[in-house]
Amino acid sequence: MIEKNKLIQAIKSACDWLCDIAMIKTNILPANTGNRKKYPYKKWRGCIKTDYHAASKQWNFMGPVWHTGQAMDALVTAGKLLKNQNYINAAEICGEFIFDKQIYDCDHQDYGLILAYEDLSDKVNTSAILECLHGPVALANLVNSEEIWNRIIAAANFVIDKMYSKQQRVFVDVYDPVEHKHHQPSPFHGKGNANGRPLLEAGVLTKIFRKTGDEKFLNTHLEISERLLTDQNPSGNWMDYSPNDPVKKSFHPRHTYWWGIPLIESFRITHDARYIEAATACAEFTVRALRHDGGYFRNYYLGNSTDSFGHATSGSACAAILLLELLAVDNNTRWISFIEDALSFCMNMQFSKPQDENLRGAILEKILPPDGTDNSPYYLRDLGSIFFIKAASLYIENFHNT
Repeated sequence: MIEKNKLIQAIKSACDWLCDIAMIKTNILPANTGNRKKYPYKKWRGCIKTDYHAASKQWNFMGPVWHTGQAMDALVTAGKLLKNQNYINAAEICGEFIFDKQIYDCDHQDYGLILAYEDLSDKVNTSAILECLHGPVALANLVNSEEIWNRIIAAANFVIDKMYSKQQRVFVDVYDPVEHKHHQPSPFHGKGNANGRPLLEAGVLTKIFRKTGDEKFLNTHLEISERLLTDQNPSGNWMDYSPNDPVKKSFHPRHTYWWGIPLIESFRITHDARYIEAATACAEFTVRALRHDGGYFRNYYLGNSTDSFGHATSGSACAAILLLELLAVDNNTRWISFIEDALSFCMNMQFSKPQDENLRGAILEKILPPDGTDNSPYYLRDLGSIFFIKAASLYIENFHNT
C-alpha cells in the first residue's frame, strides 16, 4: 500500500502547479505562452496551459477547453478530498473559462454548443465537448448548482441532437459553428462507413442521466456501448478508430481509459455481464501495456512493443483510474499491484526540487528523443498532473478511507 501522507503531498503539489503555474490569470495570453493553433478565444482567464517545453521555456495549447474541464474535475476531486477551498475556487475559475465559450442564447440555432476547438482552430470537436463536461459535472454536484447543470444539459443536448447518428451509433466528429453543419472530411478515421466514432468519453452521459432522469442520455450511452462491444479490435481496445493507428498498429495511451470506463458504467446501470467482460478485457490490455515499473508509452504497439522515447505518464495515471473503477465492481485484488506500480511511477515523475519554477509540482509527461543538443528533453503536458490527481484521490478513497 502506498503511504497516504506521501500521496497527499504529491496531490497537493500537483494541484498547486495547476492553480499557481499552469492556470492563466488574465484575459490576455502571457508573454511566454504561444497559440500555435491560433484558437480565436478572446478571454483566457481560467484556462489551463496544456504544454510546456522545458528547453525553450515556452508554453502552448492543444485543445484548451477540454483540458481545462479535466483540470477542473481534478481540482474539485482533490478539493473535496482534502477539504481545500482554494482548489474549489480555482475550479470555479476554470468553469468560467469554459462557459464563456458556450453559446447560451436559447434562440440561437447552436444553443448549448461549447466552442471546444482542438485539431482545427475554427471547428469544434465533439469529443472535446464531452471531455470538458466532467469538470462542470463535478463542480455542479459539489456546490449543488442548478445554473451549472442547466449549461451542462444544454451542451449535452446539442451534442446528441446535432452530432449523434442513431442509425450508426456514433457521434460525428467535427462541427462548423460558422456554417452550422457537420464538417467533412473528419480529421479522424473510423471503421467501415461509420461517419464518426463511438465516443462515450469516460461515461459522462451517464452522469447527466443520473441528474436528469432523461432516458435520452442513457439510451445514447447504451446504444454506443453496444457498438463498442462489437467493434473491439483487439479485445479490450479499438484499433480501427482514431487516435489509435491501424496502419502502424499502435494505441493511444488514454484510449482504453476513455472507452473502457463507459463499459463499467454500462454494467453498473444494466448489470449486463457482457459489459464487465469487455471492461475486464480493457483492464487486461492495460496491464500488458504498462511497463514493468508502471510507466506507459504513447506509442504502444500490437505485440507489446513500444518506442524508446515518447513516454506518456498520463497513460499510467489513466491505467490506475480504470483499474480502480473496475476493482470497485469486481473486487479482483489482482489489479492492486498494477495500480500501485502506476501511481508510484507517476510520483517518481513529479518535480519536487526543480531549478525551473515552471516545473515545480508537475508530473512529467514525456521525455523527448535526442535532438543533437544537450537541451532538456523534458516535455510537460498538463494531463500527467491532472490524471494523477484523480487517480491518487481515488486510491485514497478506496484504501485510506478512515
